[in-house]
This record gives sequence, structure tokens and C-alpha cells, in this order.
Amino acid sequence: MDDLTAVFERHRDLMFAVAYRMLGSAADADDVVQDAWLRWSGADRSDVGEPRAYLVRIVTNLAINRLTSARAKRETYVGPWLPEPVLTAPDVAETAELAESVSFAMLLVLEKLTPVERAVFVLREAFGFSHAEIADATGRTEAGVRQLAHRARERVRDGRPKYAPDRAEQRRVTTEFLEACRDGDLDRLMRVLAPDVVLWSDAGGKRTAARNPVYGADKVARLIFGLMAKLFWANGASYEFAEINGGVGVILNDAPGYEGMVLVPEIVDGRVTGLRAVLNPDKLGAVQRGAVLRY
Repeated sequence: MDDLTAVFERHRDLMFAVAYRMLGSAADADDVVQDAWLRWSGADRSDVGEPRAYLVRIVTNLAINRLTSARAKRETYVGPWLPEPVLTAPDVAETAELAESVSFAMLLVLEKLTPVERAVFVLREAFGFSHAEIADATGRTEAGVRQLAHRARERVRDGRPKYAPDRAEQRRVTTEFLEACRDGDLDRLMRVLAPDVVLWSDAGGKRTAARNPVYGADKVARLIFGLMAKLFWANGASYEFAEINGGVGVILNDAPGYEGMVLVPEIVDGRVTGLRAVLNPDKLGAVQRGAVLRY
């Protein structure tokens, strides 16, 4: 491996991590990293003093451009749009700032920001870049970056996750939820769901799923129970726990005619307050191939 490739590969995981948080899509983040390689391999690097900063700048600006067009496409997306789930390394899950920054809840809050605000927020809050470094990466002044960072924090503040149970609690409640679904125990399922639980199902019009959020324990219980009983348990599907987007998630596999599902619960005070189900096969590639987010 020559120096050119070695330097790029040394920073690949970081570049992917920045692009993913910017875009909420592993497939798009992969494309951005590939485009960054083309820029890197064809650039005059004689005046590149710090490759890490240079590569992050390339990725940031590519992601800003791609995010602008991606949001236009989401306006015609069928049903709720959710981020593409990714497996996360233990170091991400165990670091509060990184785990929060990659959670479904946070990625959805970041959708409220402009592309440049999102870039500033991600670089500052998730990766601890200085205002000067972010100014260099985004082509803004340092004073401008400070203003953008302040505005982004204000816009994110009310919607960011306020409570995160420990891993054991996440696993216990998720297990209870799955066992209730598997055993057909509707009463037990109702007990594990918070009264105001919300279910979002992202199928992109390619699988059977609710096209609007479903509110309330009774409606959510009956819908998720019927969906999993009919499409998964009846067909001998298996499930496994996984570290998904910084928390405990579930991967369901091997249902004939179905390409699996990733389920990400939100848990507060021992009950499920939110369920995000990703069924769109176009969004399951990163999880299915075992790609891991390491930052």
C-alpha cells in the first residue's frame, strides 16, 4: 500500500463517521468517501500540512452538497423517512457524546438544521473540532462558525434526547418486548409500551408498513404484534440483538419474501416510548454486510 492510499485509509473511518452524521445514510456516506478519494488522489498535496483536516474538509463540503439534493428527494419519500441504521462499535456506544450524536433521535433532530449548521454541529459536538478548524473546513470565518454553532445548539436543544437508560435496562426492556411479540401475549406487550408510545415504519413504499406514525399503546401493540406475527414469527424468522446507532437494537432476519427489519426502541423509565422500524431493503445494506461505525 503506497503512502497515498495508506494516509487515506488511516482516516477512512473518521470520514465515513462525519459523512454519515451529516447525511443519515450509510450508502450516501460511502459515496461521499469514494468521491473524497477521487479528490485526494488527484489533488496537489504538496501544500497539505495535515491530511486529517484536509480530508475532513473535503468530506464536509461533499456532504453539504449532497444533503441539499437529498432533502429534495425526501419530499416525495413514501411514508416516514428514517436514517439508515448502522452497527456501532463499543467505543461509540460507551462514549455519551458519540452515542447521542449517532442516535436515530439526534439524526432526526439534525434534519431541522441547514446543511452548513449541521456540518458545524457535527464537527463541533460529535468530534470536538475547534471553531478555527471548522471555519477552515466550511470556508467560513471563525466568528461566523461561532454564530452557526450557537444557532444550531439552540435549534437542537429542545428536541435532543433527554434520557438514556443503561445498557442492561435497554436490553431487559427490549427482551420483554420481543418475547411478548413472539409469544402472542398482547397484555404483556401493552404493559411494556408507554401509553403515548409512537411507532414510525420506514418502508419507502417497498414493503407493507404504516405510512403515517402510529400513536398510542393500543394501536401500536396491535399493529406491531400483527406485523411481526404474520411476517416474521410465522415464517421462522430469527432475531438478534445488536449495537445499532449507539444503542440496543434488534435485527430480524430470514423471513421468506421479506428482506428483514431493523427495530430501534426508545426506552424511558422501563417502558418503550418510541419504536422506529426500518423495513426498506435499500436501507438494510450496511447492517446486512456488517459494516461498523467506529467513531
